[in-house]
Amino acid sequence: MVVKIFTGIIEELGVVKNIVKGANSCKINIQCQEVLSDVKLGDSIAINGVCLTVVEFSKNHFIADVMAETLEKTILKELKSGSQINLERALRLSDRLGGHLVQGHVDGVGTILEKENLDISIIFRIQAPEHVLKYIIPKGSIAIDGISLTVVDVFAESFSVSVIPHTATITTLGQKDTGDKVNLETDIIGRYIERLILNNKGEIKDQSKIDLNFLSEHGFI
Repeated sequence: MVVKIFTGIIEELGVVKNIVKGANSCKINIQCQEVLSDVKLGDSIAINGVCLTVVEFSKNHFIADVMAETLEKTILKELKSGSQINLERALRLSDRLGGHLVQGHVDGVGTILEKENLDISIIFRIQAPEHVLKYIIPKGSIAIDGISLTVVDVFAESFSVSVIPHTATITTLGQKDTGDKVNLETDIIGRYIERLILNNKGEIKDQSKIDLNFLSEHGFI
């Protein structure tokens, strides 16, 4: 299986045309243009930070299937016709890594507790589940609705980020307010390091091949 990687640099704001709901899944039809310039069936596009597969497309829209687990564990279930969404194509080997490594696998859903304008920036404080917060560190990376951001501070049950005007304008984050939900994906490096430590302690029976040499060879350290 080929792992798809994103950068967290949003390419385009798309608009949900319609959603066809099944018993435990749905098909989402998205109007856009930029991310379709070189699209092929089976390509991966991140929608608000969720990696989905293109199953149908034209020059100005594409359709993706959303499975039950994705609906349950992300905020995609809250989308409706007319909703704006963040879109990013999977990274190509020739692309620059402008943000950080993002898998498009949402770790949990956060809630915006505070939104404060500070000079030209917007400071968001976001409540996060415990299993997500343990991987978040000050000055580390976090993907919020697919947007690569740098963590400012970490608190007991939340963390904060600072958003520049450009990011607020070209993504959905500028439209968010207190009480709104967001998809969260932590930095993959932290998860690899945790597994490495647990392996070394013998707490994981199925030993992986991830070690310091692996991390170094693949540019993680």
